[in-house]
Amino acid sequence: MKIKIKGPAMKPIMMEFSCDMKAEEILNLVKDKMPYPIYGCKVDNAYRGLLHNVHRDCTVEFLDIRTSAIWYVYQNSLVLLFIKAVHDVMDKSVLVNVNNSLSKGLFITLNKNVNQKTLRLIKQKMNELVEKNIPIIKQHTSRAKAIEIAKHHKQQETCRLLESIPYLNNVEIYSLEDEVEIFYNFLVPSTGYLNLFELRHYKNGVLLRFPHQSNPLVIPEFEEQPLLYKAFSEVNKWGQLTSTNYVSDLNKQILTKGLKELYLMQEALHEKRISDIADEILKSKKRIVLICGPSSSGKTSFANRLSIQLKVNGLNTLCLGTDDYFVNRDQTPLDEKGEKDYESLKAVDIKLFISDIKRLLDGREVDLPYFDFNKGEKVFGTKITKIDKRQILIIEGIHALNEQLTVGIDDNEKFKIYISPFSPISIDHHNRIPTTDCRMLRRMVRDYQFRNRSVKQTIAEWPKVRAGEEKNIFPYSNQADVFFNSNCIYEFAVLKKYAEPLLNDIKLDEEEYAEAQRMLSFLRFFDVANDDKIIVNNSIIREFIGGSILVQ
Repeated sequence: MKIKIKGPAMKPIMMEFSCDMKAEEILNLVKDKMPYPIYGCKVDNAYRGLLHNVHRDCTVEFLDIRTSAIWYVYQNSLVLLFIKAVHDVMDKSVLVNVNNSLSKGLFITLNKNVNQKTLRLIKQKMNELVEKNIPIIKQHTSRAKAIEIAKHHKQQETCRLLESIPYLNNVEIYSLEDEVEIFYNFLVPSTGYLNLFELRHYKNGVLLRFPHQSNPLVIPEFEEQPLLYKAFSEVNKWGQLTSTNYVSDLNKQILTKGLKELYLMQEALHEKRISDIADEILKSKKRIVLICGPSSSGKTSFANRLSIQLKVNGLNTLCLGTDDYFVNRDQTPLDEKGEKDYESLKAVDIKLFISDIKRLLDGREVDLPYFDFNKGEKVFGTKITKIDKRQILIIEGIHALNEQLTVGIDDNEKFKIYISPFSPISIDHHNRIPTTDCRMLRRMVRDYQFRNRSVKQTIAEWPKVRAGEEKNIFPYSNQADVFFNSNCIYEFAVLKKYAEPLLNDIKLDEEEYAEAQRMLSFLRFFDVANDDKIIVNNSIIREFIGGSILVQ
Protein backbone atom coordinates (compact mmCIF):
# COMPACT_ATOMS: atom_id res chain seq x y z
CA MET A 1 0.00 0.00 0.00
CA LYS A 2 1.11 3.56 -0.71
CA ILE A 3 0.92 6.05 2.17
CA LYS A 4 1.31 9.79 1.82
CA ILE A 5 2.77 11.03 5.10
CA LYS A 6 2.32 14.60 6.31
CA GLY A 7 3.20 16.42 9.51
CA PRO A 8 3.77 19.88 11.01
CA ALA A 9 6.61 21.67 9.20
CA MET A 10 7.31 18.52 7.19
CA LYS A 11 7.24 18.15 3.40
CA PRO A 12 4.84 15.34 2.42
CA ILE A 13 6.56 12.09 1.48
CA MET A 14 5.32 8.85 -0.09
CA MET A 15 6.14 5.49 1.47
CA GLU A 16 5.19 1.95 0.45
CA PHE A 17 4.39 -0.89 2.85
CA SER A 18 3.78 -4.55 2.12
CA CYS A 19 1.49 -5.14 5.15
CA ASP A 20 -0.85 -3.35 7.53
CA MET A 21 0.83 -0.81 9.82
CA LYS A 22 -0.16 0.94 13.01
CA ALA A 23 -0.03 4.73 12.71
CA GLU A 24 2.45 4.68 15.61
CA GLU A 25 4.78 2.41 13.61
CA ILE A 26 4.70 4.81 10.68
CA LEU A 27 5.31 7.71 13.07
CA ASN A 28 8.47 6.03 14.37
CA LEU A 29 9.92 6.15 10.83
CA VAL A 30 9.49 9.93 10.53
CA LYS A 31 9.47 11.11 14.16
CA ASP A 32 12.77 12.97 13.77
CA LYS A 33 11.10 15.26 11.20
CA MET A 34 8.49 16.47 13.70
CA PRO A 35 9.10 19.70 15.67
CA TYR A 36 6.95 18.62 18.62
CA PRO A 37 5.64 15.38 20.19
CA ILE A 38 2.86 13.70 18.20
CA TYR A 39 -0.25 12.41 19.99
CA GLY A 40 -2.68 11.65 17.16
CA CYS A 41 -3.22 11.83 13.42
CA LYS A 42 -5.69 12.25 10.60
CA VAL A 43 -6.20 9.40 8.17
CA ASP A 44 -7.85 10.77 5.04
CA ASN A 45 -9.38 13.69 6.99
CA ALA A 46 -10.63 11.61 9.93
CA TYR A 47 -9.08 11.93 13.39
CA ARG A 48 -7.49 8.68 14.50
CA GLY A 49 -5.47 7.43 17.45
CA LEU A 50 -1.88 6.32 16.96
CA LEU A 51 -2.93 2.69 17.37
CA HIS A 52 -5.18 2.97 14.32
CA ASN A 53 -4.52 0.17 11.83
CA VAL A 54 -3.61 1.57 8.40
CA HIS A 55 -4.53 -1.05 5.81
CA ARG A 56 -4.98 0.72 2.46
CA ASP A 57 -3.66 3.54 0.30
CA CYS A 58 -4.30 6.79 2.14
CA THR A 59 -2.88 10.00 3.56
CA VAL A 60 -1.68 9.98 7.18
CA GLU A 61 -1.16 13.41 8.75
CA PHE A 62 0.50 13.45 12.17
CA LEU A 63 -0.66 16.09 14.65
CA ASP A 64 0.67 17.72 17.82
CA ILE A 65 -1.24 19.68 20.47
CA ARG A 66 -1.36 22.81 18.31
CA THR A 67 -4.42 21.08 16.83
CA SER A 68 -7.19 21.57 19.41
CA ALA A 69 -8.63 18.07 19.04
CA ILE A 70 -5.22 16.57 19.83
CA TRP A 71 -4.78 18.95 22.77
CA TYR A 72 -7.95 17.42 24.22
CA VAL A 73 -6.54 13.93 23.56
CA TYR A 74 -3.51 14.81 25.68
CA GLN A 75 -5.69 16.28 28.44
CA ASN A 76 -8.02 13.28 28.58
CA SER A 77 -5.08 10.88 28.65
CA LEU A 78 -3.57 12.83 31.56
CA VAL A 79 -6.91 12.61 33.39
CA LEU A 80 -6.83 8.81 33.11
CA LEU A 81 -3.23 8.80 34.42
CA PHE A 82 -4.25 11.08 37.30
CA ILE A 83 -7.26 8.93 38.24
CA LYS A 84 -5.09 5.81 38.24
CA ALA A 85 -2.48 7.48 40.49
CA VAL A 86 -5.15 8.80 42.88
CA HIS A 87 -6.69 5.36 43.26
CA ASP A 88 -3.28 3.74 43.76
CA VAL A 89 -2.17 6.25 46.41
CA MET A 90 -5.53 6.70 48.15
CA ASP A 91 -8.20 4.13 47.33
CA LYS A 92 -10.76 3.23 44.68
CA SER A 93 -13.59 4.96 46.54
CA VAL A 94 -12.15 8.41 45.75
CA LEU A 95 -14.30 10.16 43.15
CA VAL A 96 -12.42 12.43 40.74
CA ASN A 97 -14.39 15.36 39.29
CA VAL A 98 -12.91 17.27 36.35
CA ASN A 99 -14.61 20.63 36.69
CA ASN A 100 -13.29 23.19 34.23
CA SER A 101 -10.29 24.78 32.56
CA LEU A 102 -8.43 27.19 34.83
CA SER A 103 -4.93 28.77 34.93
CA LYS A 104 -3.77 26.86 31.83
CA GLY A 105 -4.85 23.55 33.34
CA LEU A 106 -7.81 21.52 34.59
CA PHE A 107 -9.35 22.26 37.99
CA ILE A 108 -10.17 18.94 39.64
CA THR A 109 -11.92 18.20 42.93
CA LEU A 110 -12.00 14.96 44.90
CA ASN A 111 -14.54 13.72 47.43
CA LYS A 112 -11.72 13.33 49.97
CA ASN A 113 -9.26 15.95 51.20
CA VAL A 114 -5.83 15.96 49.59
CA ASN A 115 -2.94 17.50 51.51
CA GLN A 116 0.47 18.46 50.10
CA LYS A 117 2.05 15.17 51.17
CA THR A 118 -0.64 13.10 49.42
CA LEU A 119 -0.38 15.27 46.32
CA ARG A 120 3.38 14.66 46.17
CA LEU A 121 2.74 10.90 46.37
CA ILE A 122 0.16 11.15 43.54
CA LYS A 123 2.63 13.06 41.37
CA GLN A 124 5.35 10.52 42.18
CA LYS A 125 3.02 7.68 41.19
CA MET A 126 2.15 9.45 37.91
CA ASN A 127 5.86 9.80 37.12
CA GLU A 128 6.42 6.11 37.88
CA LEU A 129 3.61 5.11 35.53
CA VAL A 130 5.04 7.36 32.80
CA GLU A 131 8.50 5.85 33.27
CA LYS A 132 7.10 2.32 32.89
CA ASN A 133 5.39 3.28 29.61
CA ILE A 134 2.34 1.13 30.37
CA PRO A 135 -0.06 0.49 27.46
CA ILE A 136 -3.44 2.22 27.51
CA ILE A 137 -5.76 -0.42 26.09
CA LYS A 138 -8.88 0.48 24.14
CA GLN A 139 -11.85 -1.86 23.78
CA HIS A 140 -15.12 -1.39 21.96
CA THR A 141 -18.19 -2.64 23.76
CA SER A 142 -21.96 -2.42 23.65
CA ARG A 143 -23.94 0.14 25.59
CA ALA A 144 -25.34 -2.60 27.85
CA LYS A 145 -21.86 -3.92 28.68
CA ALA A 146 -20.58 -0.38 29.27
CA ILE A 147 -23.40 0.20 31.76
CA GLU A 148 -22.38 -2.98 33.60
CA ILE A 149 -18.77 -1.80 33.76
CA ALA A 150 -19.79 1.66 34.99
CA LYS A 151 -21.97 0.12 37.72
CA HIS A 152 -19.15 -2.21 38.79
CA HIS A 153 -16.80 0.76 39.16
CA LYS A 154 -19.52 2.86 40.88
CA GLN A 155 -19.48 5.49 38.11
CA GLN A 156 -22.99 6.74 38.74
CA GLU A 157 -23.10 9.64 36.28
CA THR A 158 -21.65 7.52 33.47
CA CYS A 159 -24.42 4.98 34.14
CA ARG A 160 -27.12 7.63 34.04
CA LEU A 161 -25.71 9.05 30.81
CA LEU A 162 -25.56 5.71 29.01
CA GLU A 163 -29.06 4.79 30.21
CA SER A 164 -30.38 8.11 28.84
CA ILE A 165 -29.06 7.40 25.30
CA PRO A 166 -30.72 4.20 24.02
CA TYR A 167 -29.44 4.72 20.45
CA LEU A 168 -25.74 4.65 21.47
CA ASN A 169 -24.46 1.38 20.01
CA ASN A 170 -20.71 1.57 20.51
CA VAL A 171 -18.77 2.68 23.60
CA GLU A 172 -15.00 2.89 24.00
CA ILE A 173 -13.53 1.55 27.24
CA TYR A 174 -9.96 2.45 28.22
CA SER A 175 -7.86 0.42 30.64
CA LEU A 176 -4.66 1.41 32.40
CA GLU A 177 -3.75 -1.75 34.32
CA ASP A 178 -6.69 -2.19 36.74
CA GLU A 179 -8.14 1.28 36.09
CA VAL A 180 -11.09 1.11 33.70
CA GLU A 181 -12.75 4.30 32.48
CA ILE A 182 -15.04 5.37 29.66
CA PHE A 183 -13.82 8.18 27.42
CA TYR A 184 -15.59 9.47 24.36
CA ASN A 185 -12.52 10.26 22.27
CA PHE A 186 -9.31 8.35 21.64
CA LEU A 187 -6.34 8.52 24.04
CA VAL A 188 -2.58 8.15 23.56
CA PRO A 189 -1.22 4.58 23.19
CA SER A 190 0.71 4.43 26.48
CA THR A 191 1.71 6.37 29.58
CA GLY A 192 5.16 7.16 28.16
CA TYR A 193 3.57 9.87 26.02
CA LEU A 194 2.46 11.80 29.15
CA ASN A 195 5.71 13.13 30.55
CA LEU A 196 4.73 16.81 30.48
CA PHE A 197 2.46 17.78 33.38
CA GLU A 198 2.35 19.62 36.71
CA LEU A 199 0.22 19.07 39.81
CA ARG A 200 -0.60 21.99 42.07
CA HIS A 201 -2.73 22.20 45.21
CA TYR A 202 -5.28 24.96 44.58
CA LYS A 203 -8.22 26.20 46.68
CA ASN A 204 -10.35 23.17 47.52
CA GLY A 205 -8.94 21.01 44.75
CA VAL A 206 -6.05 20.29 42.41
CA LEU A 207 -4.79 21.91 39.23
CA LEU A 208 -3.56 19.41 36.63
CA ARG A 209 -1.46 21.55 34.29
CA PHE A 210 0.13 20.77 30.92
CA PRO A 211 1.67 22.51 27.89
CA HIS A 212 -0.38 25.11 26.09
CA GLN A 213 -0.96 25.02 22.34
CA SER A 214 1.27 28.06 21.92
CA ASN A 215 4.34 26.12 23.18
CA PRO A 216 3.94 22.32 23.17
CA LEU A 217 7.20 21.67 25.07
CA VAL A 218 6.72 23.96 28.07
CA ILE A 219 4.24 24.08 30.94
CA PRO A 220 3.26 27.77 31.13
CA GLU A 221 3.90 29.87 34.21
CA PHE A 222 1.13 29.66 36.78
CA GLU A 223 -1.20 32.65 36.74
CA GLU A 224 -3.89 33.34 39.32
CA GLN A 225 -7.35 33.79 37.78
CA PRO A 226 -9.52 34.84 40.74
CA LEU A 227 -12.30 36.27 38.56
CA LEU A 228 -12.68 33.03 36.56
CA TYR A 229 -12.48 30.88 39.71
CA LYS A 230 -15.32 32.92 41.19
CA ALA A 231 -17.21 32.63 37.90
CA PHE A 232 -16.97 28.85 37.92
CA SER A 233 -18.29 28.81 41.48
CA GLU A 234 -21.32 30.72 40.22
CA VAL A 235 -21.64 28.26 37.31
CA ASN A 236 -21.81 25.36 39.75
CA LYS A 237 -24.46 27.18 41.78
CA TRP A 238 -26.58 27.68 38.65
CA GLY A 239 -26.27 23.97 37.87
CA GLN A 240 -27.45 23.09 41.36
CA LEU A 241 -30.35 25.56 41.30
CA THR A 242 -31.64 24.09 38.04
CA SER A 243 -30.72 20.47 38.91
CA THR A 244 -28.74 20.35 35.65
CA ASN A 245 -25.13 19.35 36.24
CA TYR A 246 -24.73 16.56 33.69
CA VAL A 247 -25.97 15.77 30.19
CA SER A 248 -28.21 13.06 31.65
CA ASP A 249 -29.97 15.71 33.80
CA LEU A 250 -30.76 17.77 30.70
CA ASN A 251 -31.91 14.72 28.72
CA LYS A 252 -34.19 13.70 31.60
CA GLN A 253 -35.84 17.14 31.66
CA ILE A 254 -36.44 16.99 27.90
CA LEU A 255 -38.06 13.55 28.15
CA THR A 256 -40.13 14.04 31.31
CA LYS A 257 -41.38 17.60 31.58
CA GLY A 258 -39.93 19.56 28.69
CA LEU A 259 -37.71 22.58 29.04
CA LYS A 260 -40.14 25.45 29.62
CA GLU A 261 -39.30 25.85 33.30
CA LEU A 262 -35.55 25.54 32.59
CA TYR A 263 -35.81 28.18 29.84
CA LEU A 264 -37.58 30.58 32.20
CA MET A 265 -35.28 29.92 35.13
CA GLN A 266 -32.19 30.47 32.97
CA GLU A 267 -33.53 33.82 31.81
CA ALA A 268 -34.31 34.77 35.41
CA LEU A 269 -30.72 33.93 36.43
CA HIS A 270 -29.36 36.04 33.58
CA GLU A 271 -31.70 38.94 34.31
CA LYS A 272 -30.85 38.95 38.01
CA ARG A 273 -27.13 38.93 37.28
CA ILE A 274 -27.46 41.73 34.70
CA SER A 275 -29.53 43.75 37.18
CA ASP A 276 -26.84 43.26 39.85
CA ILE A 277 -24.14 44.45 37.42
CA ALA A 278 -26.25 47.52 36.54
CA ASP A 279 -26.50 48.32 40.26
CA GLU A 280 -22.70 48.07 40.58
CA ILE A 281 -22.22 50.44 37.65
CA LEU A 282 -24.65 52.94 39.21
CA LYS A 283 -22.73 52.87 42.50
CA SER A 284 -19.37 53.21 40.73
CA LYS A 285 -20.46 56.43 38.99
CA LYS A 286 -18.30 55.45 36.01
CA ARG A 287 -19.27 56.66 32.55
CA ILE A 288 -17.71 54.01 30.30
CA VAL A 289 -18.69 50.33 30.40
CA LEU A 290 -16.26 48.11 28.49
CA ILE A 291 -17.54 44.65 27.54
CA CYS A 292 -15.01 42.11 26.29
CA GLY A 293 -15.36 38.46 25.46
CA PRO A 294 -14.27 35.87 22.92
CA SER A 295 -16.11 35.08 19.70
CA SER A 296 -19.77 34.09 20.06
CA SER A 297 -19.97 34.87 23.76
CA GLY A 298 -23.12 36.96 23.27
CA LYS A 299 -21.59 40.41 23.76
CA THR A 300 -24.18 42.26 21.64
CA SER A 301 -27.24 40.78 23.37
CA PHE A 302 -25.68 41.30 26.77
CA ALA A 303 -24.78 44.93 26.02
CA ASN A 304 -28.36 45.69 24.99
CA ARG A 305 -29.87 43.95 28.01
CA LEU A 306 -27.46 45.78 30.31
CA SER A 307 -28.43 49.05 28.64
CA ILE A 308 -32.08 48.42 29.51
CA GLN A 309 -31.23 47.63 33.15
CA LEU A 310 -29.15 50.81 33.39
CA LYS A 311 -32.15 52.79 32.10
CA VAL A 312 -34.25 51.16 34.83
CA ASN A 313 -31.66 52.63 37.22
CA GLY A 314 -32.25 56.08 35.71
CA LEU A 315 -29.15 56.15 33.50
CA ASN A 316 -29.37 56.89 29.78
CA THR A 317 -26.97 54.89 27.59
CA LEU A 318 -25.32 54.84 24.20
CA CYS A 319 -24.10 51.47 22.86
CA LEU A 320 -21.08 51.27 20.57
CA GLY A 321 -19.43 48.27 18.94
CA THR A 322 -15.74 48.28 18.09
CA ASP A 323 -16.58 46.34 14.91
CA ASP A 324 -17.86 49.62 13.47
CA TYR A 325 -14.33 50.99 13.81
CA PHE A 326 -12.63 48.40 11.61
CA VAL A 327 -10.14 49.96 9.24
CA ASN A 328 -11.30 49.76 5.63
CA ARG A 329 -10.70 46.30 4.26
CA ASP A 330 -7.84 47.34 1.99
CA GLN A 331 -5.99 48.53 5.13
CA THR A 332 -6.53 45.35 7.18
CA PRO A 333 -3.20 44.08 8.58
CA LEU A 334 -1.81 40.76 7.40
CA ASP A 335 -0.73 37.87 9.60
CA GLU A 336 2.47 35.84 9.28
CA LYS A 337 0.88 33.84 6.45
CA GLY A 338 0.06 36.96 4.48
CA GLU A 339 -3.69 36.61 5.18
CA LYS A 340 -5.96 39.39 6.47
CA ASP A 341 -5.94 39.39 10.28
CA TYR A 342 -9.33 40.62 11.48
CA GLU A 343 -8.54 39.54 15.08
CA SER A 344 -5.63 41.98 15.44
CA LEU A 345 -6.03 45.24 17.35
CA LYS A 346 -4.45 46.89 14.29
CA ALA A 347 -7.62 45.95 12.38
CA VAL A 348 -9.35 48.67 14.44
CA ASP A 349 -9.06 52.38 13.68
CA ILE A 350 -7.83 53.16 17.20
CA LYS A 351 -7.06 56.81 16.56
CA LEU A 352 -10.61 57.54 15.34
CA PHE A 353 -12.15 55.44 18.12
CA ILE A 354 -10.30 57.26 20.93
CA SER A 355 -11.02 60.64 19.34
CA ASP A 356 -14.75 59.88 19.14
CA ILE A 357 -14.91 58.62 22.75
CA LYS A 358 -13.15 61.72 24.08
CA ARG A 359 -15.42 64.02 22.08
CA LEU A 360 -18.52 62.22 23.37
CA LEU A 361 -17.32 62.45 26.98
CA ASP A 362 -16.72 66.17 26.46
CA GLY A 363 -20.33 66.59 25.32
CA ARG A 364 -19.43 67.36 21.71
CA GLU A 365 -21.26 66.13 18.63
CA VAL A 366 -19.75 63.09 16.89
CA ASP A 367 -20.39 61.47 13.49
CA LEU A 368 -20.31 57.82 14.54
CA PRO A 369 -19.47 55.33 11.77
CA TYR A 370 -21.01 51.99 11.03
CA PHE A 371 -19.04 49.36 9.16
CA ASP A 372 -20.58 48.08 5.93
CA PHE A 373 -19.30 44.50 5.76
CA ASN A 374 -20.47 44.10 2.16
CA LYS A 375 -18.41 47.08 0.98
CA GLY A 376 -15.64 46.55 3.52
CA GLU A 377 -15.56 50.18 4.64
CA LYS A 378 -16.83 52.61 7.29
CA VAL A 379 -19.91 54.66 6.42
CA PHE A 380 -20.52 58.10 7.93
CA GLY A 381 -23.39 60.55 8.13
CA THR A 382 -26.12 58.32 9.57
CA LYS A 383 -25.37 58.41 13.33
CA ILE A 384 -24.53 61.99 14.33
CA THR A 385 -24.99 62.23 18.10
CA LYS A 386 -23.77 63.58 21.42
CA ILE A 387 -24.32 62.61 25.05
CA ASP A 388 -24.87 64.48 28.31
CA LYS A 389 -22.70 64.20 31.40
CA ARG A 390 -24.88 61.54 33.07
CA GLN A 391 -25.11 59.29 30.04
CA ILE A 392 -23.25 55.96 30.04
CA LEU A 393 -21.20 54.76 27.09
CA ILE A 394 -21.44 50.98 26.61
CA ILE A 395 -18.64 49.68 24.38
CA GLU A 396 -18.47 46.02 23.35
CA GLY A 397 -15.82 44.23 21.34
CA ILE A 398 -13.07 41.64 21.53
CA HIS A 399 -10.45 44.32 22.33
CA ALA A 400 -12.53 46.31 24.81
CA LEU A 401 -10.28 45.51 27.80
CA ASN A 402 -7.03 46.18 25.95
CA GLU A 403 -5.70 49.46 27.37
CA GLN A 404 -4.40 50.53 23.96
CA LEU A 405 -7.99 50.86 22.75
CA THR A 406 -8.81 53.51 25.37
CA VAL A 407 -5.38 55.01 26.01
CA GLY A 408 -5.59 58.59 27.30
CA ILE A 409 -9.03 58.04 28.82
CA ASP A 410 -9.13 58.18 32.62
CA ASP A 411 -9.17 54.63 34.08
CA ASN A 412 -11.45 55.92 36.86
CA GLU A 413 -14.15 56.31 34.22
CA LYS A 414 -13.99 52.66 33.08
CA PHE A 415 -16.12 49.77 34.35
CA LYS A 416 -14.84 46.53 32.83
CA ILE A 417 -16.88 43.37 32.14
CA TYR A 418 -15.66 40.04 30.81
CA ILE A 419 -18.23 37.72 29.25
CA SER A 420 -18.06 34.07 28.18
CA PRO A 421 -20.40 31.04 28.13
CA PHE A 422 -19.26 28.68 30.92
CA SER A 423 -21.49 25.62 31.00
CA PRO A 424 -22.19 23.78 34.27
CA ILE A 425 -22.92 20.65 32.26
CA SER A 426 -20.38 17.84 31.97
CA ILE A 427 -20.76 14.57 30.11
CA ASP A 428 -19.86 12.71 33.31
CA HIS A 429 -17.44 13.09 36.24
CA HIS A 430 -14.26 13.19 34.15
CA ASN A 431 -15.46 14.07 30.64
CA ARG A 432 -16.08 17.81 30.45
CA ILE A 433 -17.35 19.96 27.58
CA PRO A 434 -14.85 22.69 26.62
CA THR A 435 -16.21 26.23 26.51
CA THR A 436 -14.57 26.67 23.10
CA ASP A 437 -16.81 23.93 21.65
CA CYS A 438 -19.87 25.75 22.95
CA ARG A 439 -18.78 28.95 21.23
CA MET A 440 -17.85 27.26 17.95
CA LEU A 441 -21.28 25.60 17.86
CA ARG A 442 -22.96 28.97 18.41
CA ARG A 443 -20.83 30.60 15.73
CA MET A 444 -21.45 27.98 13.05
CA VAL A 445 -25.23 28.15 13.56
CA ARG A 446 -25.29 31.96 13.53
CA ASP A 447 -22.91 32.37 10.58
CA TYR A 448 -24.84 29.88 8.43
CA GLN A 449 -28.23 31.48 9.15
CA PHE A 450 -27.37 35.18 9.16
CA ARG A 451 -23.93 35.79 7.64
CA ASN A 452 -24.05 33.64 4.53
CA ARG A 453 -21.12 31.54 5.69
CA SER A 454 -20.93 27.77 5.48
CA VAL A 455 -20.06 25.52 8.42
CA LYS A 456 -16.93 24.56 6.47
CA GLN A 457 -15.83 28.20 6.51
CA THR A 458 -16.51 28.53 10.24
CA ILE A 459 -14.50 25.39 11.03
CA ALA A 460 -11.65 26.41 8.73
CA GLU A 461 -11.38 29.87 10.32
CA TRP A 462 -11.75 28.71 13.92
CA PRO A 463 -8.02 28.02 14.61
CA LYS A 464 -7.20 31.59 13.53
CA VAL A 465 -10.03 32.94 15.71
CA ARG A 466 -8.73 30.94 18.68
CA ALA A 467 -5.16 32.14 18.13
CA GLY A 468 -6.44 35.72 18.09
CA GLU A 469 -8.32 35.15 21.36
CA GLU A 470 -5.22 33.79 23.07
CA LYS A 471 -3.29 36.87 22.01
CA ASN A 472 -5.87 39.65 22.19
CA ILE A 473 -8.58 38.64 24.69
CA PHE A 474 -7.68 36.08 27.34
CA PRO A 475 -4.61 37.96 28.67
CA TYR A 476 -6.91 40.85 29.68
CA SER A 477 -9.69 38.87 31.38
CA ASN A 478 -8.24 39.39 34.87
CA GLN A 479 -8.55 43.16 34.47
CA ALA A 480 -12.35 42.95 34.53
CA ASP A 481 -14.37 44.24 37.48
CA VAL A 482 -17.06 41.59 36.99
CA PHE A 483 -17.69 38.44 34.96
CA PHE A 484 -20.93 37.56 33.20
CA ASN A 485 -21.66 33.96 32.28
CA SER A 486 -23.64 34.02 29.02
CA ASN A 487 -24.24 30.28 28.87
CA CYS A 488 -27.78 28.97 28.54
CA ILE A 489 -27.81 25.64 30.35
CA TYR A 490 -30.10 24.07 27.76
CA GLU A 491 -28.30 25.42 24.67
CA PHE A 492 -26.62 22.23 23.42
CA ALA A 493 -30.06 20.60 23.12
CA VAL A 494 -31.33 23.63 21.18
CA LEU A 495 -28.28 24.16 18.95
CA LYS A 496 -28.12 20.47 18.03
CA LYS A 497 -31.25 20.77 15.88
CA TYR A 498 -29.58 23.48 13.77
CA ALA A 499 -25.99 22.23 13.74
CA GLU A 500 -26.29 18.47 13.26
CA PRO A 501 -27.58 18.44 9.66
CA LEU A 502 -24.98 21.05 8.65
CA LEU A 503 -22.15 19.02 10.16
CA ASN A 504 -23.43 15.83 8.53
CA ASP A 505 -23.22 17.50 5.12
CA ILE A 506 -19.41 17.73 5.32
CA LYS A 507 -17.89 14.85 3.36
CA LEU A 508 -14.88 12.64 4.09
CA ASP A 509 -12.82 14.17 1.28
CA GLU A 510 -13.19 17.68 2.73
CA GLU A 511 -10.54 19.14 5.04
CA GLU A 512 -13.10 20.08 7.71
CA TYR A 513 -14.53 16.55 8.00
CA ALA A 514 -12.46 15.58 11.07
CA GLU A 515 -13.58 18.54 13.14
CA ALA A 516 -17.20 18.11 12.01
CA GLN A 517 -17.13 14.49 13.17
CA ARG A 518 -15.62 15.50 16.52
CA MET A 519 -18.46 17.95 17.10
CA LEU A 520 -21.04 15.36 16.08
CA SER A 521 -19.43 12.90 18.47
CA PHE A 522 -20.18 15.01 21.53
CA LEU A 523 -23.60 16.18 20.24
CA ARG A 524 -24.76 12.55 20.14
CA PHE A 525 -25.09 12.60 23.94
CA PHE A 526 -27.77 15.31 23.86
CA ASP A 527 -31.44 14.84 23.15
CA VAL A 528 -32.85 17.48 20.80
CA ALA A 529 -35.04 20.29 22.14
CA ASN A 530 -37.33 20.55 19.13
CA ASP A 531 -39.62 23.30 20.41
CA ASP A 532 -37.66 26.49 20.93
CA LYS A 533 -40.61 28.82 20.31
CA ILE A 534 -41.01 29.39 24.04
CA ILE A 535 -37.48 30.80 24.39
CA VAL A 536 -38.01 34.51 25.07
CA ASN A 537 -37.04 36.90 22.28
CA ASN A 538 -34.41 38.76 24.31
CA SER A 539 -32.56 35.58 25.29
CA ILE A 540 -28.85 35.53 24.52
CA ILE A 541 -29.26 32.25 22.63
CA ARG A 542 -31.60 34.09 20.22
CA GLU A 543 -28.53 35.95 18.92
CA PHE A 544 -27.45 32.65 17.38
CA ILE A 545 -30.65 30.79 16.46
CA GLY A 546 -32.67 33.84 15.39
CA GLY A 547 -35.74 35.66 16.66
CA SER A 548 -33.85 38.18 18.80
CA ILE A 549 -35.31 41.64 19.37
CA LEU A 550 -31.86 42.82 20.51
CA VAL A 551 -29.70 41.90 17.53
CA GLN A 552 -30.44 42.85 13.92
